[in-house]
Amino acid sequence: MDIRIPRGTQDILPGDSEKWQWIEAKIHDICRRFNYTEIRTPIFEQTELFQRGVGDTTDIVQKEMYTFTDRGGRSLTLRPEGTASVVRSYVENKLYGSPNQPEKLYYIGPMFRYERPQSGRMRQFFQFGVEAIGSDDPAIDAEVIALAMQFYEEMGLKGLKLVVNSLGDQESRKAHRDALIAHFKPHIHEFCSDCQERLEKNPLRILDCKKDREHPLIHDAPSILEYLNDESREYFNTVKRLLEEMEIPYEVDATLVRGLDYYNNTAFEIMIEGEGFGAITTLMGGGRYNGLVEELGGPETPAIGFALSIERLLMALDAQNAALPVDKTLDCYLVAIGEEPKEKAAVLLTQLRRAGIKADKDYVHKKVKGQFKAADRLRASYTAVLGEDELAGGVVNVKSMNNGEQTEVPISELANYMKEKMEENEK
Repeated sequence: MDIRIPRGTQDILPGDSEKWQWIEAKIHDICRRFNYTEIRTPIFEQTELFQRGVGDTTDIVQKEMYTFTDRGGRSLTLRPEGTASVVRSYVENKLYGSPNQPEKLYYIGPMFRYERPQSGRMRQFFQFGVEAIGSDDPAIDAEVIALAMQFYEEMGLKGLKLVVNSLGDQESRKAHRDALIAHFKPHIHEFCSDCQERLEKNPLRILDCKKDREHPLIHDAPSILEYLNDESREYFNTVKRLLEEMEIPYEVDATLVRGLDYYNNTAFEIMIEGEGFGAITTLMGGGRYNGLVEELGGPETPAIGFALSIERLLMALDAQNAALPVDKTLDCYLVAIGEEPKEKAAVLLTQLRRAGIKADKDYVHKKVKGQFKAADRLRASYTAVLGEDELAGGVVNVKSMNNGEQTEVPISELANYMKEKMEENEK
């Protein structure tokens, strides 16, 4: 039987997993600085959550979800995105009752969509997302955007482009919706079956259609900015003014949409342009979704968030040859010569590791030359040689792999000696 990895998934092997760990550490660090705390939700949820939380008219719900029936007859779905699960948890655990509002949350984890696998688009993919729930202050919109921009900048990416738009409040969206229906209806037969179905349910989704994106009527569609009422226009102006004061460059794109009914006011994307992409490519997207908490059974609560793909981030880093400062070195490699020294080396390894030293030894019975080659491959800073003579004398011969300097160190002091050396090297 030839068992292979499922299509659209990947193994993250040693050598790459360190990059993921480094990125995840940066996520935890930047969210800590912005005072966002981590939330972890189940990988599968009731199917109805995504039908209501993502939207029946979306491609995700109609075509891309991994849905199954469990032994109890319940319909469950592997989560295709993170926001619905976070808001479900917010409502179910009554986080709206917390005295610290807004509730500022972030998540990292795998999502699942049945799509045609291609570069940067997997069936199992990993998202980092942020949700700020409980504030309708334009400043929290600017903060969420600032967090996303700062994250990409600290990753070392160049050529970033922030695009913003306003979808308006419910009054503005209704006026825009009526204008879109009037615009598309006479020629809706020229569009795909999905768009024909969306016309009355959610015409904004037509603007985001992958099949009909080149249709002239999409390019000539009424702009939401023409239908913003005074309150929505002032809200958008405040967000833009805050971004300017934060010295975060942006462009307004009236065609940028978030097609779900509960999205309103601020919408944004971060793009990148450069070699390896060929054109401007979207890295992430976000927006304000003031109706979702109420849709999932909670009180009327404003919210804003974003989600980004870690796979697409890694693609962008590779395209720009941005090297991550991943530590792939070893502090100390123990070279043991003889049966008794091999046993003692196992004990010494434990002592080194308890002292915080990254250390290893041979476990496949290599000869001395092979052990030194292994130390080179692992880029060990030091080797500690323990043979019969050293063991009898109660010492270890420690050699710097950088300058060749050798020092005899009492066995009982090896951990302290190595700790001092590592501290010196960090200075």
